[in-house]
Parts: sequence; C-alpha cells; structure tokens
Amino acid sequence: MIKVAVCGAYGKMGKEVCAAVEADSSMSLAAKIDLCGDAYRTIEEAKQSCKFDVLVDFTQPASIYENAKYCLRNGINVVIGTTGLKDDEIAFLEKLSKENHIGCLIAPNFSTGAVLMMMFSKLAAKYFDNAEIIELHHNQKKDAPSGTAIKTALMMSEAKETFKKGNCPEVETVKGSRGGTSYSDIQIHSVRMPGYIASQEVIFGSSGQIFKIRHDSMDRTCYMPGVLMAIRHVADQKDFVYGLENIMD
Repeated sequence: MIKVAVCGAYGKMGKEVCAAVEADSSMSLAAKIDLCGDAYRTIEEAKQSCKFDVLVDFTQPASIYENAKYCLRNGINVVIGTTGLKDDEIAFLEKLSKENHIGCLIAPNFSTGAVLMMMFSKLAAKYFDNAEIIELHHNQKKDAPSGTAIKTALMMSEAKETFKKGNCPEVETVKGSRGGTSYSDIQIHSVRMPGYIASQEVIFGSSGQIFKIRHDSMDRTCYMPGVLMAIRHVADQKDFVYGLENIMD
C-alpha cells in the first residue's frame, strides 16, 4: 500500500487527486496539506504527525520549488503537477533527487492525451520548418505560458534550431502580439479565458499546407490516470523524471 500526501488538497486539482487516491486499492490517503479546511498547514507538520511515501503537489508556482527541495532533502518521493519551475530549478531538483536517491517526477501535464499531443508534435517537427503553439487555459491560471507549451517546444526543439525559416523581419505595432519566443524560436501564444480548462494547439506550416495537432481537457478527471501512474513510478523506481511520456508504455 502506497501512502500518499496531497499538497494543495483543497484546490480544484487537489480534490480530484485525493478522490483518485482514495478510490485506488493500492493506495491510501495519508495526509491532506493546505492552508484551509481540516488539513495540515505545511509538509513539515504533516511529516511530523504521520507517515507517507509520496507527496503529490498541486499548489502554486511561488511555493513548489521550496516544497520540492524540502521533500527531496527529507526522504519524501514527490510528484509535481504545479507548473512554473525554471530550467535551473528543474536541474537542481534533478541533482537532489539523484544525490539522495529519492523519486521526483515533474509533469507539465498528466493527461495521457496531452502527452501524446506533445509526442506527436515532436515527431512532426522533423518534417516542418515553421511552427507555433497556442495554449488556452482558465483565467485563474497564474503562470504563462503553460508548462505543457514549454515542454512541447523543448521536445520540438530537438528536431532543429529554428522554426521561423523564411520569416520576414517583423515589427510589432502592439507589443507582445507575436507571443513569446521559446526554444528554437517557437512562438507561444497564451490565452486566459473563463470556460476553458486546458487546451493546446500546435500549428505546423510549409509551402501549400498547414498541419495542426490539438488537445482539449474537458474535465480534470482526465489527469488522474497519469497522476496515479506517476505515484506508482516514484514509489517504486525512486528516480528523476521530467515528463510523463518517459514512463508511458
């Protein structure tokens, strides 16, 4: 039985994770951590009161890095669903994970469909010289662009150095209208709007054709199979993983 603690337990994603863990016969919900309700207020407080094997974190970009460092320094395997970590922070968490032999899985997206979209985009990137990403989320998401968009661009960038082949010199008459420039010059456009949960479209272009890959999350339950998969992995393997695609069969 894997004992699981959920940080951000009373948030929208946290509630879904708690329900998914409680419904899984191989796991038990050992602790809820949050700043409201009947939860422990900090990871340290929870650790002093009960035992758990894995902590799942769906909190805020401002707190995730410190939370993850605490876990990896105190023998707690961690699954990170909060986005907003910088490249150097991810590199340091990888270092801590390997030094302490504690599992750490960071996933910009836990939806298997979204992960497949990212994998298909990486494959398509080999055949197109131009590409841009549009990501659309609810208007309570604090970080932009999304972790999924950043990870997608990173995966695509392995195919070539730039995705702006043949573009003319550009002048923005409205600052930011071309979005942000990511890996290999891939433009990322972020939309924040009530009604969305999470959507992403990757647009590829070449002379005479446009190719689009899109994924839409309609309900947060779509993330739960990936979360449970990640919990099992870190509890068993105790390694560092960035991206759910690395553990999908």
